[in-house]
Amino acid sequence: MNKKGKIITWSIILVLIVAVIIVIVTQLANGGAKKIDRTRFQEYVENTQYFKEDGTPNNNGDKIFSIEDGKELDGYKYEEGKIVTDDEKKTQLVVIWKVNTDGYEYTGYTRNSKGNYVKAYYCFGPSPYGMESWDSPTFTKWQEYGVVIEQGNPNAGSWVSTAFSVLMIVIMVVVFVLIIRSSMGGAGKVMSFAKSKARVSTNIKVRFSDVAGAEEEKVELAEIVEFLRQPKKFSDLGAKIPKGVLLVGPPGTGKTLFAKAVAGEAGVPFFSVSGSDFVEMYVGVGASRVRDLFEMAKKNQPCIIFIDEIDAVGRHRGAGLGGGNDEREQTLNQILVQMDGFEANEGVIVVAATNRADILDPALTRPGRFDRQVFVNLPDVKGREQILKVHARNKPLSPEVNFKTVARLTAGFSGADLENLMNEAAILAARANKKFITNAELFESIDKVSMGPAKKSKVVTESEKRLTAFHESGHCILAKLCTNCDPVHEVTIIPRGNAGGFTMTRPEKDRAYYSKNFMLDDICMGLGGRVAEELVIKDVSSGAMGDIKQVTKFARAMVTEFGMSDKLGMISYSDDSQPMFIGRDMATQRAYSEETARMIDDEVRKIVNDQHARARKLLTENRSILDNMARVLIERETIYTEEVDMLMEGKGYEEVIQYMDEHDGERSENPFKRYES
Repeated sequence: MNKKGKIITWSIILVLIVAVIIVIVTQLANGGAKKIDRTRFQEYVENTQYFKEDGTPNNNGDKIFSIEDGKELDGYKYEEGKIVTDDEKKTQLVVIWKVNTDGYEYTGYTRNSKGNYVKAYYCFGPSPYGMESWDSPTFTKWQEYGVVIEQGNPNAGSWVSTAFSVLMIVIMVVVFVLIIRSSMGGAGKVMSFAKSKARVSTNIKVRFSDVAGAEEEKVELAEIVEFLRQPKKFSDLGAKIPKGVLLVGPPGTGKTLFAKAVAGEAGVPFFSVSGSDFVEMYVGVGASRVRDLFEMAKKNQPCIIFIDEIDAVGRHRGAGLGGGNDEREQTLNQILVQMDGFEANEGVIVVAATNRADILDPALTRPGRFDRQVFVNLPDVKGREQILKVHARNKPLSPEVNFKTVARLTAGFSGADLENLMNEAAILAARANKKFITNAELFESIDKVSMGPAKKSKVVTESEKRLTAFHESGHCILAKLCTNCDPVHEVTIIPRGNAGGFTMTRPEKDRAYYSKNFMLDDICMGLGGRVAEELVIKDVSSGAMGDIKQVTKFARAMVTEFGMSDKLGMISYSDDSQPMFIGRDMATQRAYSEETARMIDDEVRKIVNDQHARARKLLTENRSILDNMARVLIERETIYTEEVDMLMEGKGYEEVIQYMDEHDGERSENPFKRYES
């Protein structure tokens, strides 16, 4: 049901509810009249015998007399033109001057100060509609007293039933009209099914100032803004407006935000649509939506069409089981024609975003369609600092917060990760009832975003705790002994996410390349947990599963992609040439022989075995450090750089525990202090 239909439906329901409430209130209130018994009702009517024809009391002095038999009215007196009780309350005599009969109901009317009838009382009695009722002694006597008797039409229904009847007719007509419109609108719905689902925004608030950490990308996109603002400036020099800009980068780097910033800076309409919005099970629907989208854009040019996740529809043609006639390929063909076909789309710029540029069709990425490819990479340390400042604009921060230090410890974080980090820090501060976000919340949020929330309440047995302590100690010691490994910042046996514990190493600077020695040292460090289990526990566990996967991945990449194997040489054996879909070749074909595959496996195994032997040798030589570190971890659960350095220098368990007792308070106030330079 569309929005209009929902409004009508709820309006009908509201009217029905109001009508029911009105009926109930009316029936209960009976027009403000009070229900009394028949005896009292008749008494109030017959009180008219104490009044003259002109409606004034029949009094003699302060005494009241009946006009019928001249008897005095006991308990009442005449005072200031009224008949009131002769006690202190001076309650006025109740008199019914008019009686209305309707079926078995008798309604009595009194008079107000202006002489108007007011509905006051009602009771139930015998029906007065027989012929003999006209000459009944009761009615005759009342009329002699001056009471007005009025009888309603016995064949007429109440206004309530009439209103209900009219209301039900109106509702039935409305429902009937809706049903007719729904049945007649079937064809229209089929046609609207092929319409574009693009959302149009004309007042984008995002600006380039809201996008940080990508200055070069801003320069590329700023030219697009100039094209949209001053097209004549470029056309006078023979320059043409770019037809498309493809934003390529890892998830969370701000590709969608960049597109919004371009539209916001240029002040033009912004048509946003997802690549999956074009794909339907019905052939031709996607192509129709593409045509409709570009027709809408032409009517609003200059404008921007933003297609998010274009790889959903722009994948390489001929790679699917459906051949060239499947729906996705028809949609892609229509996009190709609209972007660079016989029809010109001057003033319409297509901005698309993807993190899988390698699988896009070459006809889509060529100049003339996407003239520019802007690579939005992960931010460097300066960019991360700027991004943190952008996301901290509306958050109260403690004065000692230093985003430069936070940026150094968040290498590899995307813009989305940093936004999440600031939000998690704000949530932690609110949970602790703080007025400002401090370094403690920021430090905790880094671990929370990286590894997940700490599960401090999780029940861990002593044997598992001991195993985890030795496992993480093995990683930490090898990270310190292998000179090419990143510095150790934190070691903990508190479970986070899927990990029972972790050793946090963070690079001091952003790394663009991996050297062979670094990768070998990293593999050695990754095997430290398993080797520590072998040496101390004399058994192995499934806790090293993630380490083994990472070690194998690194070793295979060294052999097949990076040319770091002396035996196989500088030849790429990676799987980049494999099809993206099974439909192209119906199977994966290797570009090398079975013998070469065996050599690759042997080389990978050799690298892992060599580093395993190296790790075993190093941990055996430093067994005392391993025991002391595991003991400290079992006692305190988490240690940091200072404690690790003390243990590596040969300090004993007691010295390290004493140091932690002395400095724990200082660390809780500012955990970033040891990283500040």
